[in-house]
Amino acid sequence: MALTPSNMMPLGTVAPDFNLLDTVNQEQKSLKQLRGEKGTVVMFICNHCPFVKHIDTALVQLGQDYQGSGIAIIAISANDVTAFPEDSPEKMARKARDLGYNFPYLYDESQAVAKAYQAACTPDIYLFDAGLACVYRGQFDDSRPGNEKPVTGSDLRGAIDSLLAGKPVSEDQKPSIGCNVKWK
Repeated sequence: MALTPSNMMPLGTVAPDFNLLDTVNQEQKSLKQLRGEKGTVVMFICNHCPFVKHIDTALVQLGQDYQGSGIAIIAISANDVTAFPEDSPEKMARKARDLGYNFPYLYDESQAVAKAYQAACTPDIYLFDAGLACVYRGQFDDSRPGNEKPVTGSDLRGAIDSLLAGKPVSEDQKPSIGCNVKWK
């Protein structure tokens, strides 16, 4: 497995809008519909990536911890499902239900949204403020499969907590590292 770092979208970039299939309820959802009042996390994940599997439980906890805070969390998979059938919309919906995602898990079939966000890897994580300007992009935390560091989500949580407190988000941000997005 090749390690791919995130591209680190420039801070201040406005989140590109989208209209994607919510794999759980089979409805089209847009960023405008899903965004949070105080901020929005957009993360590119998938089912099969060991880096995503490594943080799955912590992603569920993140969703629970920030529910009702004004922060929306949105997960998107853009992988080529012909080459990676484990990432199909049906299996995405099953994973979301089995793990208890309380956030939408959207399918970017055309991969246009992943390209608009400059997504490079899974997980690739972004935090946008109330005006949808990028204030954080990077890693969940320092934990990786096999490095024995605990999965805490500390990098993303620190950014979210600063945003919620009305404080500037630190610009000292580390790229996420994971499997490359499986482009068609």
